[in-house]
Amino acid sequence: MSAPATAAVPAEEPAAPAPRGRRSTLRRVVVAVAVVLVLVLVAAVSFATVVVRRPLPQTSGTAQLDGLTGNVRVVRDDRGVPQIYADTAVDLFRAQGFVAAQDRFFEMDYRRHVTAGRLAELVGNVPAAIDADKVVRTFGWRLVAQQELDLLTPETRSYLQAYADGVNAYLAERKPDEIAVEYTVLGLSVDVGQPEPWDPVDSLAWLKAMAWDLRGNYDDELERALAYSTLDDVGLVAELFPSFAAGGNATILDPADIDVDLAAPAADDGSAQAAAAAATTPTAPSSTPVLDAALASARSALDAVPVLVGRGEGTGSNSWVVSGDHTASGKPMLANDPHLSLAAPSIWAQVGLHCTTVGTECPFDVAGFSFSGFPGVIIGHNGALAWGLTNMGADVTDFFIERVRDDTYQRGDDWVPVETRTETIRVAGSAAIDLQVRSTVHGPIVSDVLDVGNVAGSPTGQGTLLGTYAVSLGWTALTPGRTADAVFAFNTAQNAADMRAAAALFDVPAQNIVFATADGHIGYQAPGRIPVRESVPGPVPSDGSWPRDGRDPRFDWQGWVPADQMPRALDPASGFIVAANQAVLPDGAGPFLTNDWDYGFRSERIRTLLQEKIDSGRKLTVGDFNTIQNDDWSPYTQVLLPALLDVQLDDDYSAAGQRLLRGWDRRMSADSAGAAYFAAVWRNLLQDTFWDDLPQDMRPDGGSKWLVVVRDMLDKPNDPFWDDRSTLNVTESRDEVLHQVMVSARRDLTVEMSKNPADWRWGTLHQLRLEHPVLGGESIPAPVRRLVNPSPVPMPGSSSVVNATGWDAGTGSFEVLTGPSMRMVVDFGDIDASTWVVVTGSSGHPGTRHYTDQIDAWSRGRTFPFPFTKAAVDAASSDVLTLTP
Repeated sequence: MSAPATAAVPAEEPAAPAPRGRRSTLRRVVVAVAVVLVLVLVAAVSFATVVVRRPLPQTSGTAQLDGLTGNVRVVRDDRGVPQIYADTAVDLFRAQGFVAAQDRFFEMDYRRHVTAGRLAELVGNVPAAIDADKVVRTFGWRLVAQQELDLLTPETRSYLQAYADGVNAYLAERKPDEIAVEYTVLGLSVDVGQPEPWDPVDSLAWLKAMAWDLRGNYDDELERALAYSTLDDVGLVAELFPSFAAGGNATILDPADIDVDLAAPAADDGSAQAAAAAATTPTAPSSTPVLDAALASARSALDAVPVLVGRGEGTGSNSWVVSGDHTASGKPMLANDPHLSLAAPSIWAQVGLHCTTVGTECPFDVAGFSFSGFPGVIIGHNGALAWGLTNMGADVTDFFIERVRDDTYQRGDDWVPVETRTETIRVAGSAAIDLQVRSTVHGPIVSDVLDVGNVAGSPTGQGTLLGTYAVSLGWTALTPGRTADAVFAFNTAQNAADMRAAAALFDVPAQNIVFATADGHIGYQAPGRIPVRESVPGPVPSDGSWPRDGRDPRFDWQGWVPADQMPRALDPASGFIVAANQAVLPDGAGPFLTNDWDYGFRSERIRTLLQEKIDSGRKLTVGDFNTIQNDDWSPYTQVLLPALLDVQLDDDYSAAGQRLLRGWDRRMSADSAGAAYFAAVWRNLLQDTFWDDLPQDMRPDGGSKWLVVVRDMLDKPNDPFWDDRSTLNVTESRDEVLHQVMVSARRDLTVEMSKNPADWRWGTLHQLRLEHPVLGGESIPAPVRRLVNPSPVPMPGSSSVVNATGWDAGTGSFEVLTGPSMRMVVDFGDIDASTWVVVTGSSGHPGTRHYTDQIDAWSRGRTFPFPFTKAAVDAASSDVLTLTP
């Protein structure tokens, strides 16, 4: 059941200070704000009451919004969530832009500076910001977005323009310190001018950032090559990347349920004939120090891009739909909780968009979760259909090993010109930087963007005639597409056919779509632009799981999988569909999507919990769905506990941790001592087993892949990975490693928490420290950190647990890095009984309670009512603002 609404507090009331936040990518970009700021803030008694309150928006009464054709009502509930009512679609999106700027303009401005490669213009001469700008300019996100604008329908362009007009109307008569407190803080170290007007291209460029963070398996592709550089054994590399089938878990769809001809021929844009003519071209180059350096340099460059949505193994999601045959209401229900990076404010903005009269001219009556800076709703429901998204993880990127000589690169036996362009990076308070961007037919060259080491030299040691190696990036999102059209098609979809049509437009990122309809159907649809690859004989697979030889046209992409061949299903026999980043179909069924899936432990747990309810004859409720979303049972225990309990520990002190495991309920609860010890053992096991074998950049993060790898190794006591290369003349076995990691985990927790295991708590180690994207790092003065960073929160859950509060074992820390960025449950039996929650709150202003007024409920697994009908919205109303022409 949903939790009761928290007490309302006026938006103008400043929030209480909170302790400092954690470190993450680009969290310390405002380094220059130092002692002077401390003195200013400490001395200025009026800071909280003047500087912090000044940007807070008007949420009631009447305000003028130029360009409207009629009045617009903005109704907010106790958590400040806006529901917008307008007579025309253009007025609706103009008002959405105005409200978004009211609540979150600095977040929008930060995002557009990142996506345009102009972050240094905002924050100044900060190396991390300059590096990010160099890489994003190399990608050319904004250049692609500009090309996309011309591909969109006139209606979509009008919505984007109306949204921009609304944003700009809010900015027009406000100085920076009246827009966001962040501009006041930045103004103490850099020259902060009036923000530039918002442009529709700013919205489209955000889609590139979303696609980048959700792009799929590029990490695995590079890591295979990097692992080979130290292991020099393709078989050992393959052991670290097991197949999805090795995990033993179910795919999203059963082939018997899909509604598409799997035998249909693959797409071909004509390039296959050219590829066949080049069949004698050499295969991929072998590992050399120069090539390894180029790959490592490419990895460093791509890691410099700020995390805006999420990244890494923990970036996934849960979603499922259940037919009315199994629900208490007799109507379909849907759940979704995307697992993304967590920051303050939340990446999601809750919103309702309602035409006062729904029809052809104004077709919108939708509510859910939007991105600040983009109109419409990304995930949510209308009166007829609800949809959820999870990351498919399809292989939409490939790295091409190019042989470059001066300003040319090799294609077959020929050397063709490298394409070049010059980008100028402007830095607030410093001189501009000119950047030469180089590209091949495959995409931008990324291995020489940053000065991270010497990657020059001959690949053969035979002089310079053959050139040197460079790494280019092929990525589907660098081809202009129509994802923006798809968003509005989702918002107005009424049935499965509409979802199929919308999915055909949703080019990037490749997602799993689950949906439910008010008239009783449930379904799945795979969208996305998926490359078709030629099968090329060679020492490593040519399916995109390894870097490809850029010299050989056979490795070029051969077109896209046609939209009508993408997997889909409607009303499967089981009565439910679970999509949680696992494989869509078994190997060999349907088009090739990727080899690198999540291994399905979350999805299998969800399936088990749903099936148990169904088998018991009990009908599922919203409360049941919320309970499943917060389930913290660990699948790791099935693999590791039997082996750990068999270890003979020689003394009582060392065995104290093991005793916790004997009576443990196998849940990663925040107050669990057993969970703390188990996590410490897992961290140490990965470190002792793999750190000596692998490059530092690919230390195991502890996600689902590593669970499968270790499970298979437990059956091989003398697997080479058990041996520690750093101990000369000693060969370690499985049993020795398990013994030493249990002893070291006991010792570590004694230091980190207490000598008495009864005092250990998983939540003491596993905490969420939300951080502002610009003002969150430790270099920022404490008064500002306390203002913008919420208090640390002890958390349950873990990686590959349904309540997926992910942490990275490769860092040695248990700190929460990713998690459910929101939770939503939709019940078509009573649409107003649906529930939702975000990790922080609806506002981006640290001075209002709505900056953090949902975090307590979110961390405890509670949700709030999700009103949709006009009667329910009015009943929940706390403030009403009328916008007039």
